[in-house]
Amino acid sequence: MIKLGTRIAGVAAAAMLAWAGQAEAQQAPADTVAAIRARGQLICGVAVNAPGFALPDSRGEFRGLDVDTCRAVAAAILGDATKVRFVPNTTVQRFPMLQSGEIDILVRNTTWSMARETQLGLAFAGINFYDGQGFMVRRSSGITSARQLDGATVCVQPGTTTELNLTDYFRTNRMRFTPVVIEQAEEIRAAFVAGRCDAYTNDASSLASFRATRTTDANEFVLLPEIISKEPLGPAVRKGDWRFFDIVRWSLFAQIAAEEMGLNSGNVEEIARTTTNPDIQRLVGRTGDLGRSMGLENDWAVRIIRQVGNYAEMYERNITPIGIPRGVNNLWNNGGLHYAPPIR
Repeated sequence: MIKLGTRIAGVAAAAMLAWAGQAEAQQAPADTVAAIRARGQLICGVAVNAPGFALPDSRGEFRGLDVDTCRAVAAAILGDATKVRFVPNTTVQRFPMLQSGEIDILVRNTTWSMARETQLGLAFAGINFYDGQGFMVRRSSGITSARQLDGATVCVQPGTTTELNLTDYFRTNRMRFTPVVIEQAEEIRAAFVAGRCDAYTNDASSLASFRATRTTDANEFVLLPEIISKEPLGPAVRKGDWRFFDIVRWSLFAQIAAEEMGLNSGNVEEIARTTTNPDIQRLVGRTGDLGRSMGLENDWAVRIIRQVGNYAEMYERNITPIGIPRGVNNLWNNGGLHYAPPIR
């Protein structure tokens, strides 16, 4: 186990150093917002196939929580939530694509971690989903706990915190495992279904979305109860262009604040015209000039809420259908962790 863990950690460390070298070599654009406005489009990196987070529908339109996070930024900057070009990428491709400027923003089930901010030249602008790593097995295996996986083969994607968490968990619990490392999400899921591995590990949300897409055999797969890590997922941008960072961060906070204030896509325009609540007046741009402080129109938040919705609307539209309850993704005043700083 020590040799196996060392090998995986070494591969991950080598990949991290390579990404870090690229990050140091890259210079953040002088003005990402200006570049977005000049092309009339936000370029957003998303997952290749992640139901609930990023997946094309029957018309080829991307849908999902991460997709809506991108659309909110487009609404703030361009006034139109549809002006986004989505660029699907793998776990290995995602950081170099952001570092090189191939994409403006990465919103791809990506965990906010210290190494990624301090070594890769990236900055995470917030958390759009609180997650944690879990395990899935076939019901026929009779396994009911991750502690029963000693000696198992485990399907895992490379270049992720998932891979490191897996090694740490088995080492800590003095268990052995054999990794089946596959980069593409569809291929790793196919390998699990085909029986090439005893268990499949990923963020619990990803495992739930995978099971939700199984139309005939969903009941054959069981998500084990153990959550072995904290995985705060959110949008990442290049360090250095702090105006763009501010817009991304406060676009997400605006949606969280809107839910708390009772604003949604159906009522925001009416409330914006009639409210006497000082907090709402500042959010919708009636007072305070907060939009102009970021180089936006003062109705930037109204555009987001009207076109994309508040956080609850995003969640209900995208995550609830794949069977994940709000839980820790509720607002702070409803038992969850989502909390927007004061918009004033």
